[in-house]
Amino acid sequence: MTGSALIIAVVLMSLALSIVMAAAWAVQQRTGNSGWVDTVWTFGLAAVGIAAAMSPLASGASEQRQMLVAVFLTAWAARLGGHIAIRTMHITDDPRYAALIRGWGGDARRQMFWLLQKQALVSIPLATSVFLAAHNPSLTWRLQDWLAVVVMLVSLSGEAMADWQLRRFARESKRRDTVCDTGLWRYSRHPNYFFEWLGWNAYPLLAIDFGGGYAFGYLALAGPVCIYWLLVHVSGIPPLEAHMLASRGDAYRAYQDRTNAFFPGAPRLKGSAA
Repeated sequence: MTGSALIIAVVLMSLALSIVMAAAWAVQQRTGNSGWVDTVWTFGLAAVGIAAAMSPLASGASEQRQMLVAVFLTAWAARLGGHIAIRTMHITDDPRYAALIRGWGGDARRQMFWLLQKQALVSIPLATSVFLAAHNPSLTWRLQDWLAVVVMLVSLSGEAMADWQLRRFARESKRRDTVCDTGLWRYSRHPNYFFEWLGWNAYPLLAIDFGGGYAFGYLALAGPVCIYWLLVHVSGIPPLEAHMLASRGDAYRAYQDRTNAFFPGAPRLKGSAA
């Protein structure tokens, strides 16, 4: 693949992602439920990624690897997008976006549009990672390709398990001030985010050629780096934990004291059961 082909692909993916998030803004404005934003983002990013993976822009790509990337994205979007859509149908608004909208006041319509365009911008490394994985010219099936399959399977099953455990806890919990700290949630305050990040590491495994035959492949590391930054420092953990502290109070503070925020680990002795 040439540098010009990569530049063309990035430009086209950027335009497509901008259109996707403009559509997400239109849906949010029409429904008044910002929960649909993440649904549109998930399916939209998957569609852009699949189109990029299967595109003929980069000659010499392995057809099998292109198909594998398309399968990864399809499975990811079906699981995550379906989960978010079902959740959104049972809420009036996403508390993270709702807090921003309240703060913006009369300028909320314009501010929301530009926020979602920023989301399109930071999604470019994700789409680029997918494109680079699909267009690795290696025609041989390597050990790290099999490892990518294992990583994606663990990611999808782990995130699905975390979401199921949280739904079950919400159904069975009698009190609104309790915190889910069972199953995977005992080892991480956000196991769903951890497994989401893990899945994006499958694409660098497909893209990178340690033999030096595909220099562009190392750029695929931008995908997991970007999603880690978003989940841990921007739109994932910070606003969600602020909401949980406001709604759960001391129970959530105790949970924070004894449980890792992102990477799973043994609970710490400090703190009491929530």
